[in-house]
Amino acid sequence: MSIFRKKSIEDLLKNAGSGGKGLKRELGAWDLTMLGIGAIIGTGIFVLTGTGAVNAGPALSLSFVIAGLACLFAALSYAEFAASVPVSGSTYTYAYATLGEFAAWIIGWDLILEYLLAVSAVSAGWSGYFQSFLSGFGINFPEKLTAAPGSVEGVTTYMNLPAFLIVMAITFLISIGTKQTTRINNIMVVIKVLVVLLFIVSSIYYVKPENWQPFMPFGIDGVFSTAALMFFAFIGFDAVASAAEETRNPGKNLPRGILGSLVICVVLYMLVSLIMTGVVPYAQFSKALDHPISLVLQSAGQNWVAGIIDLGAFLGMTTVILVMLYGQTRIMFAMSRDGLMPKSLSKLHKKYKTPYAASWIFGMIAAVLGAFIPLGELAELVNIGTLTAFTMISVAVIVLRKTRPVMKRAFYCPAVPLVPGLAIVFCVFLMIQLGSHTWIRFFIWMAIGVVIYFAYSRKHSNLNQQENDH
Repeated sequence: MSIFRKKSIEDLLKNAGSGGKGLKRELGAWDLTMLGIGAIIGTGIFVLTGTGAVNAGPALSLSFVIAGLACLFAALSYAEFAASVPVSGSTYTYAYATLGEFAAWIIGWDLILEYLLAVSAVSAGWSGYFQSFLSGFGINFPEKLTAAPGSVEGVTTYMNLPAFLIVMAITFLISIGTKQTTRINNIMVVIKVLVVLLFIVSSIYYVKPENWQPFMPFGIDGVFSTAALMFFAFIGFDAVASAAEETRNPGKNLPRGILGSLVICVVLYMLVSLIMTGVVPYAQFSKALDHPISLVLQSAGQNWVAGIIDLGAFLGMTTVILVMLYGQTRIMFAMSRDGLMPKSLSKLHKKYKTPYAASWIFGMIAAVLGAFIPLGELAELVNIGTLTAFTMISVAVIVLRKTRPVMKRAFYCPAVPLVPGLAIVFCVFLMIQLGSHTWIRFFIWMAIGVVIYFAYSRKHSNLNQQENDH
């Protein structure tokens, strides 16, 4: 059937570098690692750790380990594909080559949900920190422009203007060149990692081991359910794979970037969560869910560090928006180049060699969502979308090992099918922990995608055009 038609890996590699349609290869292992860390360290470490501590207690560190393991197993699958098929599009492209066109479309549609909502959600969080930062200098936005309509109880607001402006600024940056984008990202990532290390160094001496008792106050169920929530903290490392077509020596640099950024962030998350719950009894974080790090510093008498931490949070969320929006445009570029989306989305700017139209169209959509829609529980949709993508990439690695066992691979995922199988088990387990309302909304989104595929994408697919020509 046509919905199961596959795009050959040879054609994918050929199209990526021919006819002026390919993106410029400018990124090395350092750039990719910084992209991964830029996407991962943000809302998770500066905001979600408070909620995690309340739900899991000191065992929050175990929740991070479980979520990190799910990501690590999936990351090994990503590394094999990204290194061996260094083409823009991430999971979407890999599914097209192994599971067929319909599966690829579903994953691409799923990634749109993940990246757009992630950018919008984080931009709203960024807005809060930015407004707090400016208020320290006596500068305040008009109240009606500080939040999305209906998001602040008892206050009439029209839009979240700071959230809109930051997404527009980053869209401009992404549209004018990959190298310029990564340079700015690298600088911000170095600063925010130093800020996290400063928190660790300034707080570790105030840890009281008795605060870790009981270590698991809500049992193993609390650890597992919190792991499903903390998974949001790791979202973004997969965006590194979307940079495959712009990477120098992808066989070596992509695995280093994907795995290196993930391991660094898991270690930092564990250290921060252990120190937090060691300095402050876990129950007290219920009073500071939006600023848990600040509460720790106040309890430790390190108020002088608080302003620096706010800077780290501010930069952390900025890089998350940057990397997620970057990944979004590359997914759209790949889907458009294959004919599943309008061709205008894959046209490269003559000067900047970037998917200019895709950058601005999806930047505008993300900016509007962040400015006018209170996302609330919709953030969980980001988690379920990412977990679905991780599951599919793990399935694809197993399938490709069976169908193309002698294909040259620049990096091998170890112990196939065990490792990708563990990724599938971990991801499905975490998906089960999410609420029924999240599943309902997810199925509605995917149903809309199925309609679009059969109404437009299947007919305009490049593979469909080739079949008709023959």
